[in-house]
Amino acid sequence: MSQTLIALVLFLFPLAYSPGPGNLFFAANGARFGFRSTLRATAGYHLATWAVTALIGFGLLGALELVPGAFRALQLAGAGYVLWIAWRMLRAGVLEQGGKARPASFMDGVILLLLNPKAYVIITLMFTQFLTPSAVNHVVLVLLITTIFTLNNLIAFSLWTLAGDRLAALFAQDSSARRLNLLFGGMLAAVAVWMALA
Repeated sequence: MSQTLIALVLFLFPLAYSPGPGNLFFAANGARFGFRSTLRATAGYHLATWAVTALIGFGLLGALELVPGAFRALQLAGAGYVLWIAWRMLRAGVLEQGGKARPASFMDGVILLLLNPKAYVIITLMFTQFLTPSAVNHVVLVLLITTIFTLNNLIAFSLWTLAGDRLAALFAQDSSARRLNLLFGGMLAAVAVWMALA
């Protein structure tokens, strides 16, 4: 069991810490509003991660595959949501909380996870590698894998958020803040296109 858990962490490490919709979303919000302001969205994203991962581990994805086009619709909806986030960022100005700008909410975090097809692919791949149908403690193993996956993501996203927060200190002026928003908005837009075409 311990060897399996070590292999699981090694498997998840590059997937969780590489740039993706979630990481870039939290880095951008960390840069714009600071680490503490992202805690509600972080809670929403990771509670949803735990619930969705457990459901997939117990067979939800198999049921979803019975509905033609469901996964593609989810993929396109996720790409559209990330593109909308990118659009908001591209239109943003100074890194301050004035005007209409607001930190991401709990529900923003939940929606981001629910519409993130990369998460579904990784979760499914993870269970195909580390969960055998003949496992004696199937329920315990699903819950253990789910919890490790969620905690690993939480650490990765927190590091990306902190990086964004620290980066924001270098971009406090209006012109440099605009460049930072363009950078993160452009990266999110590219991720949205990748999600739609993948």
